[in-house]
Amino acid sequence: MLVTRQLLEDREASTLASYATLSSASRGRLYPEPESATRTAFQKDRDRVLHTAAFRRLESKTQVFLTSQGDHYRTRLTHTLEVAQVARSAALALGLNETLSETIALAHDLGHPPFGHAGEAILNGLAHAAGGFDHNAQTLRTVTELEDRYPDFPGLNLTRATLDGLAKHTRLDSGQHSLEAQLVNVADGLAYSAHDLDDGLRSGLISPHDLRGLPLWEHLMGRLNLDPATLSEKDRRTLQRELLGWLISDLIAASHARIAAANIHTPQDVAAQPEALMGFSESVSSGLKELGRFLRARLYAHPLVLKQVSQAEHCLHSLWSAYIKRPSMLPPGAHARLEHSGLERTVCDHLAGMTDRYALEEYRTLHGVGG
Repeated sequence: MLVTRQLLEDREASTLASYATLSSASRGRLYPEPESATRTAFQKDRDRVLHTAAFRRLESKTQVFLTSQGDHYRTRLTHTLEVAQVARSAALALGLNETLSETIALAHDLGHPPFGHAGEAILNGLAHAAGGFDHNAQTLRTVTELEDRYPDFPGLNLTRATLDGLAKHTRLDSGQHSLEAQLVNVADGLAYSAHDLDDGLRSGLISPHDLRGLPLWEHLMGRLNLDPATLSEKDRRTLQRELLGWLISDLIAASHARIAAANIHTPQDVAAQPEALMGFSESVSSGLKELGRFLRARLYAHPLVLKQVSQAEHCLHSLWSAYIKRPSMLPPGAHARLEHSGLERTVCDHLAGMTDRYALEEYRTLHGVGG
């Protein structure tokens, strides 16, 4: 049996919730082109994202710890895959479009620069005259302009539904974002809270003792009957697994309750809501906010993590200065964008696309420092 796009679209219409985003209602692409005979429009979007250079580079971009500090810590790529897993699981349970959710999740961090959030803050300052830098805006720029793969259009020419999902911090002209886009936004925060806690414990930069009093931590320790004083490596893995399961279950239940309470039946009903519908219960949301404050104070501001920030700052400042003074050093692809984008934005785009490793290699080459 040949499964055609029409059959796949029919399956969506008959099996997804009435408020889900159907691929047949993707609202087309910026540049008209034929759709696949055997894939939905969102499947085509997903495949295009997976084949980008920007996606491959996520493997060597920092989440919290520099990729040179160990093979077991999360990278921007593993974070992305974890967000996609959370989004797919919740979408399936809520009757949403699993493929659209996965596609937005896989693409949501394509604009992240090297050195994590430290790199973003540094580039924002350096590119101030050109409008600053924001990784969400850079993601849209990456998929609409910077990825150069097709002869007939710039970027990936993704569907408007996927592009809207990537513009997660802006309100659309049509109202709230789709439930799939809202879901990925929440899944992103869920994933990094859970895995940054896990990486912090694995690294030893935070200890079980430090976490005493945090509601989420105390709940888990009591639920699993664990003693923080004797927490083993296997216990840590169990904690991570149970934390993820608990958060995903709460997200599904609380979101379903909001959808029902708001009497949501169509995507238009979603767009008309005054606030987003995807989210956690009040108690879990409060616990996650407290965990976030803890991580900012005790992990992201740890002296060893801040040392990385200093290294990133020195590296990016040096590269920025070199390229601004001598644009001829830019590679051909970036150099070709100078007239259209201007010097500062072109240099910013080039630096944002670098991996941690490549940025440090370029810095060493620039200064004649051995590896």
